[in-house]
Amino acid sequence: MSKTYRVAVIGRTGRGNYGHGIDTVWKAFPQIDLVAVADADDAGRAAAVKRLGVPRAYAGYRQMLAQEKPELVGIGPRHADQRAAMVTAAAEAGAHIYLEKPFALTLADADRMVDAVRRNKVKLQLAHQMRATPFALKAKALLEAGEIGEVEEIRARGKEDKRAGGEDMMVLGTHLFDMMRFFLGDPAWVTAHVAPMEVRTPTEPIGPVAGRRIAATFSFPNGVPGYFGSRQVADTHPLRFGTWIYGSKGVLYLANAIYPEGELRILRSPSWLPEPGRNWETLAIAPEPRHANELMVADLLRAIETGTRPCCNEDDGRWTIEMVHGIYAAEKSGNRLHFPLARRSHPLG
Repeated sequence: MSKTYRVAVIGRTGRGNYGHGIDTVWKAFPQIDLVAVADADDAGRAAAVKRLGVPRAYAGYRQMLAQEKPELVGIGPRHADQRAAMVTAAAEAGAHIYLEKPFALTLADADRMVDAVRRNKVKLQLAHQMRATPFALKAKALLEAGEIGEVEEIRARGKEDKRAGGEDMMVLGTHLFDMMRFFLGDPAWVTAHVAPMEVRTPTEPIGPVAGRRIAATFSFPNGVPGYFGSRQVADTHPLRFGTWIYGSKGVLYLANAIYPEGELRILRSPSWLPEPGRNWETLAIAPEPRHANELMVADLLRAIETGTRPCCNEDDGRWTIEMVHGIYAAEKSGNRLHFPLARRSHPLG
């Protein structure tokens, strides 16, 4: 980095807290000056001051933004009900943003956030950390080099824990939708089956959800189909939570995990089955000295200093919500729906 940046953190204890390390990641960078934290909860705010070692703390994030004038802001709460207001306030204060996922509650909120980021000429990085991992970068390089031939299809499954179905899709499926686009580009349309199509309240405020079983098909460039599934069952397995890319010469498997955890495997077999002399290989990849959030913040700083875009920017964030809402909207309509969706309010109403 060519300069020192003033950084502030927005959290909300009891309402999404500080996400997955969105507050502490800044301490890994010596040229970051962590100046303040905002948290409406008194006890949570005091704990954050001690944890982060910041000189000042605020009950209101707007007051903090006005008084501290940070150059970067970490927006940590997992609860998406505060997302649009926090992102808009940070962008209007002229601060670049590192943001916990999911990106937004609705496409209308996502549109508002994208507009605020662009209008105020700030950078936004969304914490879909897989994009910056050596595993995902290596997988993309292998695809571009034709190691598995022409891509035939891409598949992904959610974590399928007790949140399986709609909540799994919004909380963790967005990582997988982001990976699909990272490898193949923007989908043109979606068809879906969601059962039961009964709206329920999720465990965290991420908007209404539906379905204990979800199956969706997207059409990616060159007509490549992409499949997503999440089903509430007792006999799932952690390694299903990942991305599988099938090509004319073989298969790539990318586990969805927080780096440095994870793995990348390749099966160099056009049958997509192990054969004599052709078995699954776990690829050895040189490790990065930084962990997942640190890689994303490093990329954000690179984008700021070079005038380029972060690797998971506001467009990428909005696309994850477009794909989630596309699944619900397709099920409700009973038809194939094309992107972008005309309706920007939540399909579940």
